[in-house]
Amino acid sequence: MIRDRARFEALLAATRRFVRETAIPNEERVARENRVADEIIAEMRRLGLFGWSIPEEYGGAGLTTEELCLANMELSQCAVAYRARCGTNTGIGAEAIVQDGTPEQKARYLPRLASGEITGCLAVTEPEAGSDLLGGLETIAIEQGDHYVLNGTKRYITNAPIAGLFTVLARTDPSNKGSSGTAAFLVERGMPGISTGPEHRMMGQQGSPVSEVYLRDCRVPKSALLGGAAGQGFRSVMKSLNKQRINLASLCVGPAIRLLDDSLAHARARRQGGREIGEYQLVQAMLADCKVEIEAARALILETARKRDRGEDVTLEVSMCKYYASETAGRVADRAVQIFGGAGYCEDIGGSVSRFYRDVRLFRLYEGTSQIHQLNIARHLLKGART
Repeated sequence: MIRDRARFEALLAATRRFVRETAIPNEERVARENRVADEIIAEMRRLGLFGWSIPEEYGGAGLTTEELCLANMELSQCAVAYRARCGTNTGIGAEAIVQDGTPEQKARYLPRLASGEITGCLAVTEPEAGSDLLGGLETIAIEQGDHYVLNGTKRYITNAPIAGLFTVLARTDPSNKGSSGTAAFLVERGMPGISTGPEHRMMGQQGSPVSEVYLRDCRVPKSALLGGAAGQGFRSVMKSLNKQRINLASLCVGPAIRLLDDSLAHARARRQGGREIGEYQLVQAMLADCKVEIEAARALILETARKRDRGEDVTLEVSMCKYYASETAGRVADRAVQIFGGAGYCEDIGGSVSRFYRDVRLFRLYEGTSQIHQLNIARHLLKGART
């Protein structure tokens, strides 16, 4: 749903200017320094990029699902680090508070997340709890008077090294392996017992810090309990992920668009045998396949977003979006390297192609692996076939 077409087009135009005039010219710097520079973050804050999905009453833009997907497709046409820097605030770092936070929690955190004053993150994955999140969850929260004490380790947490607020999933009843035995906690950096590890050295996505989160007798007040009640943590996380998987699907489309644009430019500029390589039919076939898959992913995502905005159940469609779009991004990146040839393998010659090739590989892993989404899709299909 697009609420105000003129206002939304202005937001998209401002995002395009940022991508073209600031983000892309600084991509090499981000990769070299492994961080987004402070002055660029300040520009992102000025543009309101941290608050896209946060309600307007808390200082955000309150974008609908469709609007957020379209905006994400624009922002993600530059290095992944930019999107990741603000993306947890517009996604899983804030969504649980938006959906299930108490009025006090919303008032305390959402304005600061929307402005980019603090960075949020979702601390869920553990060494033994990834795809089997509920069954493998080992972080424990024990009630002690007017506090809870948390113990556990979270792994592969995006933005953990720079986060000021952690949404932590924990088990409040060790004997209860179901969702009713869980709770989510809003843990601020600086609370006693929480710390983060060094940044992981990753294959790609330079400038997007990821690390472990350690909870060692971490004491948090009961007011930190998301929604003010135990037994709802897993449901809150799943609702956040359901929304985030549409976001991530749209964020897969942007890099694919960028890679196709770069491949088209290279196909027109590069000559072999006395003519542009774009005149060769097998190169044309790869370009055509990229375009078809990008448009198919875009259409699927936007239709799913519109359904969600209408209040329809899109659990099946969300898995379809995330699975198809992330796999599409990988195929487009592979074709781009092939079209660029040796230059696509040499970062100093092919530019962003090899970097995007590495960056998009992660899309098929986080927010549910492709294999998990295949299982989700099949389970919903089989359930429907039995009714």
